[in-house]
Order: sequence, then C-alpha cells, then structure tokens
Amino acid sequence: MRLKAPRVEPVDLDRLDADQRAALEPFLASDGGKVGGGRILNIFRTLAQAPKALTAFLGWGNYILSKRNALTPRDREFVILRTGYNCRSGYEWTQHKRIGLDCGLTEDEIERIKAGPDAAVWSDIDRAMLRATDELTANHFVADATWAALAPLGDKGRMDLVMTVGQYTQVSMMLNSFGIQVEAGWEVDPDLHA
Repeated sequence: MRLKAPRVEPVDLDRLDADQRAALEPFLASDGGKVGGGRILNIFRTLAQAPKALTAFLGWGNYILSKRNALTPRDREFVILRTGYNCRSGYEWTQHKRIGLDCGLTEDEIERIKAGPDAAVWSDIDRAMLRATDELTANHFVADATWAALAPLGDKGRMDLVMTVGQYTQVSMMLNSFGIQVEAGWEVDPDLHA
C-alpha cells in the first residue's frame, strides 16, 4: 500500500446526501446493500465523494467486467492483475487476486504474474498479453511485434485488452492517490507494501 491512511475518506453510509445515495444505489439495491463480504467496498464509498463521477465510472467499468469484453474472464483478470502490480496498487492486486482465482487463475499463475512475460511456462498468448500490459503501463503504446503476437485475440480482443489495461491503470491511480485502504480482514501482498 502506498499510503497507510486515506487522503479521501469513504462516505459514511448513514449520512449520504441525495447524490451519493443515487450513485451508490446499484450497491444499496443489490443483496440488501451487502457487497464485498457484507459491506460496500471502500473504493465505491470513497468514489461516492464525487457521486456523478462514480456513476460514470461504473458505466465504463461494467463494460470492462462484462461478457461484452472479448477477453475471457481469466484473461481479463490476468491483465488486470499485471496492471495492478505494475502500478504498485495493493488494493487492486488484493481485490483482483480473489476475482482471478474465481475466474480460473491458479495461485501459481498469480504469483508468476509478478515476474512478468519472461517468467517460465507462459503460453505464447499469455506472454504476449503480459508484454502488452507492460508496454501500456510503461510507454502507453503496444509495439508492433507485441500487437502481432496478440493476433489470436482478434481485433476486438486486442482493443479490449488495451481498454482493460487503461481502465485499471486509472483505477490504480485513484486507489493509490486517494489512499483507499483495503477492507478489514484483507491482507496485502508483501511485495506491494510501500
């Protein structure tokens, strides 16, 4: 974690104004307001300090996390985890490690994601996705050779990979800069402590 305390405090759910309530409505309406293990996650409670931005953010994020994204759930989580790791976002890594395991990634694969595209055992397409993620987070551009190696994803898959990395780079910047803390009981990977 980059910060040990929030710079922007999460909203108090008992003291929401009308705009905050409207922005959090998708969470309040689903599962009786219980998400993230019985609570609204700190990321959403913090972003509710800017409720209109949260509403817009959720629309785009829902595309990235939906079946409309051409990446398989496993591949989507694979590049999200590498993005979070590259951005040194303890919150992002912690949250998406759980999701990645649910989407078919193994503990071993998740650990190797930290090593990047040159780690042993990756398939050609996994290696290409990791390389593209590294290029995007470092240079904001996918090199020609990497783009060619991503051909099995098709044009829509390559586009969705770029958009997924872009979305989660933005998310990581917000998490890191706002000081959004992990949920109680979550453990941050020791490699992502400041």
